[in-house]
Order: sequence, then C-alpha cells, then structure tokens
Amino acid sequence: MAKVITYGTFDMFHHGHRSLLERAKALGDYLIVGITSDSYDKYRGKLNVNDPLPVRMENVKATGFVDEIIVEEYEGQKIDDVIRKSIDIFAIGSDWAGQFDYLSDYCKVVYLDRTRGISSTERRSEAHGLIHFGVAGVSSAAERFLPETKFVSGITVDVVTDPDRQAALSYADRHELSRAADDYDDLLSRVGAVYVATAPGRHYDYIRKALMADKHVLCEKPLVLKEAQARELFALAEARGLVLMESLVTSYCPGFQRLCSLAKSGRIGEIKSVDATLTRVPSGAREPGRSSMAELFSYPALAVDRLLGRDARDVRFCSHRALEGGDLFTRIDWQFDKAVASAKLGLGVQGENDLVISGTRGYIYVPSPWWKTEYYEIRTVAGDETKRYYYEFIGNGIRYVLVELLRRIADGVRTGRDAEDSAALAALLERYHTDDVTVIG
Repeated sequence: MAKVITYGTFDMFHHGHRSLLERAKALGDYLIVGITSDSYDKYRGKLNVNDPLPVRMENVKATGFVDEIIVEEYEGQKIDDVIRKSIDIFAIGSDWAGQFDYLSDYCKVVYLDRTRGISSTERRSEAHGLIHFGVAGVSSAAERFLPETKFVSGITVDVVTDPDRQAALSYADRHELSRAADDYDDLLSRVGAVYVATAPGRHYDYIRKALMADKHVLCEKPLVLKEAQARELFALAEARGLVLMESLVTSYCPGFQRLCSLAKSGRIGEIKSVDATLTRVPSGAREPGRSSMAELFSYPALAVDRLLGRDARDVRFCSHRALEGGDLFTRIDWQFDKAVASAKLGLGVQGENDLVISGTRGYIYVPSPWWKTEYYEIRTVAGDETKRYYYEFIGNGIRYVLVELLRRIADGVRTGRDAEDSAALAALLERYHTDDVTVIG
C-alpha cells in the first residue's frame, strides 16, 4: 500500500484545495493530510487565518479523499511524520517547488501543478471572502509580491498584464497564474482588486482606471508624484466605497509602530532630531533613469512624518544626478520650529542605513535595516541604562499590508491616516521635481 502525505493550512476551503487533495490521493492508496495548528501558522508568518483548526479539519475530511488527518505543530515535523508514518510519497503544490527537496532523502517528493485561476463561481465569494487580485506591471516589486500572498488567507492572484506582452506571459508561467491578460481592461474584467507595480509615472492612470472599474487598489510606492493627484484618487476611492492603499511596508510592521509610540511617549524627552539613512548598491549595470528619490524616499519621509509631523518650516534637497538620468544620491533636510531631520538616500552609494532619534533625555538607535525595525536600543543621557527591544519582521513585509487591506475591505474602512501620508509624500516629491534643488557632481 503506497502512503501519500500532504500539508497545508486549508483556510477558507475552496476548489483549489479540493483539487490538490484529489490529485494527491490519486498518487497512492492511503492519503494523510497534515493541517497546521493555529499556533504554528502564527509562528511561520501566516497572519490572518480565518477558520479555526476544527473547522479546517472538518472541511478537509468532508472531501472524502482523506484517510487520516494529523496536526502540524512545529518546524521540522515533516521529517518526523514521514519516518513515523512510513510515507512513500510527499506531495505539495508546485508553488512550493524546490522547497521540500530535502525530503527526497526519506521518500519521493512530488510537486503538483497548482490549480490556476480558482473557478469563476468562487470569485469574490461571500462565503469565503476570497479576493481575486490582478498584477499590473512586471517589476522587481511584483516578483516580491507573489510569494507573500501565500501567507495571507483570503487572497488569490489570477492574472497579470504588462505593456511587454512577453514579460507578462513569462511572469504568469513563472508564478503559475491562470493567464496573462491581453491588456489592462482585460485584467480589470477578471479581478476584484489590482496590485499596481508599474513605473511611478504611470501609477495615476492605472489607479484611476481601476477605481472607476470598482476595483480595490494596492499600489507600489510612491503612489503618485503630485499631491493633487493623491487627494483626487483617495476621494474617488472613498466615494465609490473602495480601498486604496500605498504599499509602504514600514508603516504596518509591528516594530516600527511601537518604536514611534515609545519615542513620542517622552521616554527620551522631547525629540529634537531624526536622522535616517537608506542606501543600496544595485547589482549589475545601473538601469537608466533609476532614482533614489522615487525608490527610497518613502521610508525616511514616513519616519520624519510619524515622529515630527508635517509642519516643517523648510525642506531642502541636495542631489548627485546620474549621467543616465535619475539621482545617484540625495540628501534631504527638514527644519521644524523645535527640531530638525535629515535623510540620506543612495542608489550606488553605501551608507550605514541606520535611524537615530535624538531627544533631550536620551536617544533611540535603530540599526540597519531600520525600515524593518526588528531591533532597537534606548540609551539615556546618563549612559547607565540601555534597554533593548526585539520584534519579528516576517517575510519582506508585504503580508502586513495585505492583511490590513483585507481588514479594511471586511470592515468597510476605506481610507485612514495613510491617505494623508501618501498626499504628504507626493507633495514632497512634487516639490523635489519643481523647486530649486542643489545639484552636485
């Protein structure tokens, strides 16, 4: 008798889950299904499991394909289960291809093709709350987006589009999406929400068209490059009862939220200075037009906004412009009535990439990568006390944004503080492109 085992959360059970179990059962005579416990899901970064374990177990059992159900409770359990249960075949969806090859020392490993495009009858199903996403724009950000969606219940990505048709087809094949849409209109007709990852200069048109088609929108940073456009789009989303969010990961990560609360609580006295560095040396040849302001400015601007507010008396920019366009390095200085701030950005320049918040009774030091805020220290004036704080930052952070987006859709919360964040950021970017900027190099 050939024994087969597979694993999963099986939250918000749908056709894709059923298809996987049916094909796993066909591989042998006896199928064992390991279902993750609630605590293990949290440990491995699945942040918003909807159904409790007993419900998930009952849904799997009801398919009739399963001979035995076990609970996966700890990392490394799969090896123990394969040995203990004398498993012949380990089966898992092909979206995990390669990640369980280590089990081939103990049994045969089979990656089953993922069910592409969950059936249209389940689209935006009220029973499951399933949101069907389309990806607009094939970019490095879009590559990071797909893996994170596996850890957020209630989302499936079906389709992609890009002006470069071949790039879209390659992306769809690589990520096992149901199709590459013929164009943006085709994509909008097939989904309930859009992830916009095009070039920043095209965001406005893509967002507006999606909102007019009654689709929720998650957009890569920066949302737009003009304040008036940001305010127009958020007003449109509010009027049509839709969620519009900018994918500014740091804003939603637990460590950063608690850092800001602690800094403003008076623990280090009155905040007098915020200094942030964010630099990166891209691998390979520099792409023409890449801009440190467009790619990196959102993070330090968010930190300054959260810690000192938006009423700066003056903001000044000093840039080293690259020959092929864009800026290689930019320094930004804010002047407030009672505080100052600075940010150093670089694409092709490497710095310490830390954040220092200075107050009248001490300071907070956040080492690189500060935008994840996994660890920071509070150091007092007397120097006799250093308190350390540790927080978990899971994956690349996009799952935090997706969980917040789903919460807003479910609760009917359309816009929040981040609408003002995006507008303020767009205003600064607009100022950078229209005001006098000191240019060096």
